[in-house]
Amino acid sequence: MPMPGTRLRTRFGTDLDLPPPFTLVTLREAGDAFVHAAGIAGESGAGTLVFVGRFDLAEFAVVLEPDEPLHTARRAFYAGMVALGDALIAHAPPEKPIAFEWPGSIRVDGGLVGGARLAWPEGADEEQPPPWLVFGAMIRTVSLTGEPGLTPLVAALEDEGFDDLGAGRLAESFARHLMVAFDAWRESGFDAVAKAYLARLAPSLPSPASGGGKGGVMRRDIDVNGDLMSRHVGRAPAERWPLVTALAAPAWLDPETGGPRT
Repeated sequence: MPMPGTRLRTRFGTDLDLPPPFTLVTLREAGDAFVHAAGIAGESGAGTLVFVGRFDLAEFAVVLEPDEPLHTARRAFYAGMVALGDALIAHAPPEKPIAFEWPGSIRVDGGLVGGARLAWPEGADEEQPPPWLVFGAMIRTVSLTGEPGLTPLVAALEDEGFDDLGAGRLAESFARHLMVAFDAWRESGFDAVAKAYLARLAPSLPSPASGGGKGGVMRRDIDVNGDLMSRHVGRAPAERWPLVTALAAPAWLDPETGGPRT
């Protein structure tokens, strides 16, 4: 999928109802969409969407080919998050709260359902356009941990009333909303994407230095390199939250299971 000014190689998927220019690659349940997409990104090209057919998770990843330097191109992560949030909202029960925890965790009515991550070639030059980026998402559709309500900080779409939203439908909806997000970026600049992302960002953040809580956030912005900037009432300068550091260890991902934390 192109971000503003990106190259595009047009092909079509057949198993999911994906809009052009997406190309579908389907893996068996044991596959890893994110790792696989990063492995084939160099040859498969922009718009390749890798989908894993799983019962309990919606898992997919898409290849991007930015035409801007890596240190700014990582902002595509926020476009992916906006698209993922919009896809969930489109199928959510009325007034079901959906929020982001910076940068890539997603909560539905306070419970963690999953999140997103970003990959780029190892050793890529920060000042040059990278050959590719991969945005990957993983959303828990069905809980395998027991009765709903026993773990209030963990959620699954089925338990939250998304009865008609399977993994395939979520991937299809994400693809369409990703095109909308990049169109908004192209037409109105990145500020349009940042505004949509920040509107769903959880209201409080711990201090990046100490890990403690600090309330009273007056303003939050996304810097040109993707870092989150937060300014508290009566405090200056703004605190900086490095995006690259946060992407290195996604808070929502359990490294032992390879899925969302429980």
